[in-house]
This record gives sequence, C-alpha cells and structure tokens, in this order.
Amino acid sequence: MVSLEEMRKQYDISGLDRTDLLESPTEMFRNWFEKIEEYENLEPNAMTLATASNSGKPTSRVILLKEFDEKGFVFYTNYESTKGIQIESNPYGSLTFNWHPLERQIRIRGKIRKISPDKSKKYFASRPRLSQISVLASKQSSALESRTELEKLFKKIEKKYEGKEIPMPESWGGYRLEHKEIEFWQGRRDRMHDRFVYTRHGTTWQIERLAP
Repeated sequence: MVSLEEMRKQYDISGLDRTDLLESPTEMFRNWFEKIEEYENLEPNAMTLATASNSGKPTSRVILLKEFDEKGFVFYTNYESTKGIQIESNPYGSLTFNWHPLERQIRIRGKIRKISPDKSKKYFASRPRLSQISVLASKQSSALESRTELEKLFKKIEKKYEGKEIPMPESWGGYRLEHKEIEFWQGRRDRMHDRFVYTRHGTTWQIERLAP
C-alpha cells in the first residue's frame, strides 16, 4: 500500500483565466457541465450536499442534481431525513461537484427552500415505478432491523398499488439551493490552482480570483 503522505497528482490539463469566464455563473456551470457529460461511466450530476444542524453540527452526503437555472439548483429527498431536518432548522447549505477527468471542482453556497408541491409531483410521476415504491417503503435515515424488513415493506406496497397510480407522500419532495456564491476551481501543476468566485450583489455578480 502506498503511503497516503506520498499520494499526489499533478494537474496539467488546462488553466482558467478571467477571460475564460462567462458573466453568468449559471451559464458558466452549464458550459462546464456539458463538457463533463461527454465522459462515459460518470455521473456528472452527482454532488456533495453539506448541511448543518441548528447547533452547527455538519453532515454531508452525495446526491443527484435534477435541475438548475438562474433561480438555483434542485434536488429531491425525504423531508424527514437527516438533511430535511437540518434544512428545516438551518436553511443554508453548500454543493460540491468534483469532476476528476477535467481536474475541476465547483462549489455553490446559498439558502435552501422547498419547491412547490406541484413541481415535486410532476417529477415524482416521471420516476420509474419501482423508484416511486422505494420512496414509500423507505423512511429515510431511520433505523432498520434488517434488509429483509425493508424488502417485505417494498413488496407489500408494490402489491397494494398493483395496477394503480402511486401517490407521492407528503414527506417527500424537492428543494432548491438558491446560489449566492459559486466558485470554479481548475487544477494546475504544483498546487498553483486557478480559482474564481462569483458573488451575488443584488442583481449583479462580482467575480474575483482567489489564492489557491
């Protein structure tokens, strides 16, 4: 096993200059996202969501981005999960995308709000049927005696709604992280990385280069 202290990689794919940036951070994100989509065997919409309790204790987990625009970045989850409980008491969080093939990272910070129930229901209806059943079967983050317990409940719900539309539970739906700050990071050799941060000021965005 290689010593962790000796593990390091030189980043030399490309650099990032102020002239490379678009004025809208959302469009800049879209530009980078479209490039990472070209790589196979990768989930480009996988992102780390960090939230914290009201007392400041942090939790992070990898989830999937389902939509983004100038309003923010949308994801779906159980409102009664750990993340849902933390968002309810402390509605601020951050998202991190780490795209190794392009040696890029994006960090996004802002306030998190629930989206409309109608929008959540529309997305829920678009999910595969078995994924809909799993939402009803799983009381996310709660303790289970065994996997068998979960699988029995899944089969019970599957049988209950056989030939019927599966309703979206009230404890499930979408959130939007309304971005106030987005940082674009491009790896460079010898840890001399390029970092630019967009910060919202009213209706405009200020762009600054940050030290690596």
